[in-house]
This record gives sequence, structure tokens and C-alpha cells, in this order.
Amino acid sequence: MKSKFLILIFALSSTVLIAQEKLADKFFSNYRYLKATELYEEVLKKGDTSLHVLSRLGDCYYNNSKSKKAAFWYAKALKYDEKGINPEYIYKHIQALRSLGSYEEAETWMEKFIAIQNNDTRIKDYDPENIAKYSELTNSDGSNSVKIQNLPFNSKYSDFGSFVHNGQLYFASSRNIDEKKLYSWNQEPFLDIYQVKVDKKPDTVIYGTPDFITAEKVNTDFHEASVAITNNGNTMYFTRDNVGRGNKKVDYDKKGTTHLKLYKASLVGEQWTNIVELPFNDEVFSTGHPTLSPNNKQLYFVSDREGGIGNTDIYVVDIEDTNTYSKPRNLGEQINTEGREMFPFIAKDSTFYFSSDGHLNLGFLDIFKSNIIKDDTAAPENLGAPYNSGYDDFAYFKNDSPVENELTGYFSSNRPDGQGSDDIYGFDASICTQVIQGITRNQNDNNVLSGVVVKLINEVGKVISEVKTGADGSYEFTVDCDKYYTVTGSKDDFKDVQKEITTDNQHEKINNADLYLDSLINNSQIVINPIFFDFDKSDIRTDAQYELENIVDVMRAHPKMVIKIESHTDSRGRDNYNLKLSDRRAKSTMEYIISRGIITNRIETATGYGESQLLNKCANGVKCTQEEHQLNRRSYFYILKE
Repeated sequence: MKSKFLILIFALSSTVLIAQEKLADKFFSNYRYLKATELYEEVLKKGDTSLHVLSRLGDCYYNNSKSKKAAFWYAKALKYDEKGINPEYIYKHIQALRSLGSYEEAETWMEKFIAIQNNDTRIKDYDPENIAKYSELTNSDGSNSVKIQNLPFNSKYSDFGSFVHNGQLYFASSRNIDEKKLYSWNQEPFLDIYQVKVDKKPDTVIYGTPDFITAEKVNTDFHEASVAITNNGNTMYFTRDNVGRGNKKVDYDKKGTTHLKLYKASLVGEQWTNIVELPFNDEVFSTGHPTLSPNNKQLYFVSDREGGIGNTDIYVVDIEDTNTYSKPRNLGEQINTEGREMFPFIAKDSTFYFSSDGHLNLGFLDIFKSNIIKDDTAAPENLGAPYNSGYDDFAYFKNDSPVENELTGYFSSNRPDGQGSDDIYGFDASICTQVIQGITRNQNDNNVLSGVVVKLINEVGKVISEVKTGADGSYEFTVDCDKYYTVTGSKDDFKDVQKEITTDNQHEKINNADLYLDSLINNSQIVINPIFFDFDKSDIRTDAQYELENIVDVMRAHPKMVIKIESHTDSRGRDNYNLKLSDRRAKSTMEYIISRGIITNRIETATGYGESQLLNKCANGVKCTQEEHQLNRRSYFYILKE
């Protein structure tokens, strides 16, 4: 009887777990990831550690860009059944790892993914050396300084997408806390379209107070976002949930899913009105994120319609003179992958920008640019940091500026340093450059020196450019504004020289920096700065080694050169003692040079002369200053044979 009772309890428990798992699945399928997470974790606590629950937990966090927890649960799922798991989970795990900066581990999983999915479009540009590429993409010290700013009108809710027209910035936000309905995906209010005044000053940008877009019936109780406005300002395209007549409820497909659609509105007076649904929408797939070609004759958008390459693809339609549209065309595999391609934008120069998690990226969505409109074979290029991070980075918009070197605009990101779940960032990548130029000369006679290797070093010590001067001794570097640089010059038989330059913010300013190199060979001597020894010692100190490396360099440059070394002291101390001390120092100097690979027979002698050859009056009993005594403490390196 007891056994039957336990079996019944187990059966009831299993039934409850299955029911709760199905409930979690339903919330998941309706994009209610927070609730689904809660339910899956309860199922897990009650003993269901199935592959389905583990992978779905990973998806819940992945879809809300919680990379650390997504990677944790995907790792659990892969450990549970690596061979039986859908390869898509391996790719998502890779993305989560990249987002965390775990590039080596991500590459290990990428190799496994390739072995299974060797025809996947997301691996067409794969290179085993990608780890170096990630390092390059995360390095924000590019050729031009890019300043980014979290904009002051962001809220603690989702704010994203930017389109500037006629001094107004249009964006999407869920800040309408008066809205009683909450979006189940993230438990925030539904998105509305807002506008904010943009007042550009010479040194700053001033933003007004955001308010709902000036429109009749554009914003509803459901989602509206992603604006594109024609050049003449008379037509606006935007994205909206598939709402029914009267905008009071959304329409669902047979699976209970609502999709996005594209609409357009006309400007009448100062109001956006006359809202029309575009004809290539459908009830069974989504269409959204519009952008226009520079001549407004093509409309680009994102869709998950049947026949695409990946989860979401970018399409284009022609806008006919009769205000009709051609059949949508997929942009193809140069842009679209088996992942997500979203948020297209086309700059006035026809550069195509979009976000993707299918091309080489830093994790989740990254912003890319491409010349696909002018060249259908052009490969996308990741913009790298600071535009991209390990989080979702998207909705790039570039301001149209008549100023040649001005490059400003906006992008959106859910990186953790923001104010809300998604924030809008302004960027200023205006190209401000200066020139560092000069002539390399001989310090002794001011004559021009050719063959000098001049290096440009940035503030973190990296050599970023290098030239060799010609007959006129000139060099030139183009550098960024507001930076600190070091320029070094080196040439055989000369001491290295360096000069520090700090650039300001004046575009095209010229910084003159002549370099004067001091010859190491003078009157049959190799001349270096004095080498010093500790009191009463003959050990070669580090500062002395540094100077003696000049001797080593000269002798390496002249492999037949033979020298002799002389060492001298000042008069302080007993004569005989000074003679022995100087001789030990001369021998120590010789031993150091030999230890650096110079053959012994190239140093004919190393002799100490004590205080027998003073250069001034400071003999025994004569009162002298420290500097006067120091003049007598010296070493000579005479060239006997070249």
C-alpha cells in the first residue's frame, strides 16, 4: 500500500512539473521572458534538469541580453547533452561568451560549431586568428578620437532609435508610465514615438524636453518605433504592432503571436496624420525598422518573412512614382546571415549601416557598415569600439553635415553604464588632425642628418608610425587632436633622442619638432654620458649599463672596431687606492661589454689611471666643489681600429 502511495505521489509530482513546464513554454512563446524565467527556475528547483529547461533558461536571459546568466545556462545545457543539442544553442553560447570578453573559450566552441554547421552563413568569414581581431575591435584608440555621451533625455526605461529632421530628434521610448498596460517581455510600458528639440552650438548640443510626436493617431496603446522621414519632410515611415481597427487591440496569428508592420503618415500642417499601412506587410510575419535611400526611391526594412536567410533579414523595395511598391528583395548573403540583421540606416554618401549578431562581432548585436549599395560584393565592416561593446549596439544614425571633417550622430545600446534598459548615445567622431613635422640634424654642427629612423609613439607607449628620413632630413606625421605623443629619432653611431608633443583641438595645426642627434663618435672616441659607480665600488649600476649599451651598439655597427678603455677617479682618497679602484672599474666596464656579445680581443686594454690625469686644479688638498670633483671621475673609450 505504501509503495502504491509513493508511486501516486511521484506521478502527481511529475504531472505538476510537466504542467508548469508547459506554462513556462507558453509564456516563453509569447515573449514573456521574465515570467518564463521564474517558472523554469521553479521547475528546475523541483528536480527537472532536462535539456529543454536548461536551454530555455539560457534563451530567456539571452533574449534579454543578460550575457553572464545566458552563458551559465547554455554551458549547463551543453554539459548535459552536447551531442544532442540543437547547434543554434552552441552559437548563442558563443555570442554570450564573446559578450563577456571570453574570446578564447568562444573560439573553442566556434570550432565545434563549424564542425557541425559547416555551411552556415555566419561562418563564411571565420578565421582561426579571430582572437587578434577581437582585440583590435575592442581597442577604442582608433585613428580618430570618438567621444560618446549618454544623452541627458534618456529615462530609466527603454529609449532607442534616432532620426533627426528639421531640428527634431525622433526616438522610441517606453517612458509613458501613465500607460497601464505593460509589455510582458520586459515589464515596461509599451513603446511610443517621441520627439525632442536639438539645438547645435559650436561646442555642444542642447536638447529640449522630450514629448510625444506631434501627430494624430500615430501612438497607440501598443508598440510604435523606428522612424524614417523623406527628404522633403512630408512623409514618415514607422513601425507599429499589428493593431486592429480603432487601434484598441492587437491582431494575432494562429499561433497567438502578434507581428510588426510598417506604416506611413503624411505631414499636414504641423501634424502627422493620414496613416496608411504598407501593402507588403502580412499577418504571419513581421516587417519593420524602415530606412530610406538618399534619393528616397528605395525603402529598406527588416523582416522574418518566409524565404529569408536567417532569423531576420534586411529587404528593399522600390518606391514607384505612382506611390506603389515593388516586390521586396532580400539584400543577400553579403549582408544577411542565419542570425539577426536589424536596424538599417543609409547615410547621404550611400554607406549602408546595420546591426547584426551573425557577422564577426563582440557579442550580441554589433553595428556594421558596408558599401553594398555601390558594390554588391562589398563585405561588411565591424565599427568596433566605442560604437560596439559586448552588449546590444544598434540603430546607428549619422548626421548630414556640410562641414567636411564633422562626423556626429547617434546609436543605441543596452550596455550597463546607461540609465535604462536601452539608451541613446550621441557620438562625435569629427576628424580633427594635426601634423608633427621636423628636420633631423647633427647636434654638433647643425647639419641635416639623413637615414634617421623617426618613430611616433602614442600615450600608452605603442609605436603607431615610423619613417626614415631622406637627404633633406625631413619627417612628417598626421596625428589626432588632443593627444600626447613622443617622437624618437635613432641612427647608427648617434645617441637616440626623443621629444614630447601634446596636440590641442585646432584642426590642421602644424607642430614643429626638429630632432638633434648627438654623435657617439668624436675624435676617435666613443663619447657617452658619464657612467657612475657607487662609492668605493666597481659594480656596474643600471644607469651605467644603460649608457654602456651605446658602446655595444657602436661596436655592433662596426664589427672590426677595436677599442681601449680608460677609467679615472678624482683626487679624494689615497693615490694608490684610487689607482686600484679605477682599474677595477675599467675591468668591470670591459666585462659588461663582453657579456653583451662583444668578442674579448676587440677590447685591447682596460686600464685605470686613478687620479694621475686630473682635468682641473682639484688635486690633493685643494678645496673643490662636488661638480668640480665629478669632472675628474670619467671613462674614455678610444677607437684604435675601425
